[in-house]
Amino acid sequence: MSVPPTDAPALPRGSAFLGGLRAGATSVFMVVIVGSYVSIGALAHDLGFPLLWIVLSSLLIWAAPAQLILISALGAGAPPLEVALAVGLSGMRLLPMVVALMPLLKTPATRARDLIVPAHFTAISMWIESLRLLPKLPRAGRIPFANGLGTALMAGAVVASVIGFRLAQALPSLLVAALLFLSPMSFLISAVRNARVTADRVALVLGLVLAPLLAWRGVELDLMWTGLIGGGVAFAAHRLREALR
Repeated sequence: MSVPPTDAPALPRGSAFLGGLRAGATSVFMVVIVGSYVSIGALAHDLGFPLLWIVLSSLLIWAAPAQLILISALGAGAPPLEVALAVGLSGMRLLPMVVALMPLLKTPATRARDLIVPAHFTAISMWIESLRLLPKLPRAGRIPFANGLGTALMAGAVVASVIGFRLAQALPSLLVAALLFLSPMSFLISAVRNARVTADRVALVLGLVLAPLLAWRGVELDLMWTGLIGGGVAFAAHRLREALR
């Protein structure tokens, strides 16, 4: 989708929102989201959750990994408090994305309440597309554009979860597992494509090495340790490179 440069006249809010809807509907991430949420809807059906429950969880949680934790843990009989804690900890990974995205959206006249909806919409798919598209837009139209983008992606997730729920009895379990695998693979490809600086490349390589190694060794909280070690080493490599310039 072509977008105007940042010095172009501000778009009407309605036009910016529609532009975000079009960007979300035509994004490659829509394919990933649909595949992932078809499998989530099917899994929820198989574990006995009602359709309204899966729709509300898609709207309120808006993160496929967190929803997978919620559905599988509750389906296995885990205590609700422990499940809530696990889902909350899973959602903490989105906080740095929100912090990185807000400076692209804010203007001196932006009110805090105007940022609540785009902050809720911020998942990996919406965040990557926003970082790619928002800098090309006039600043005044970025919040409605981001809201349109998030609305389109979330609507695709809700519709796909309903379809998966309805088709659960017809979908083979191997296909459900394969569809769930689409999401992490798409994010990995996006990370490889966007790794343009040394810190990004170091973090990516360390993550690919440490995550399976720690999982194989049975280390608890393996993803947390992968992020702390990989991110710390990547940050140190960045500071060292800057110091040597």
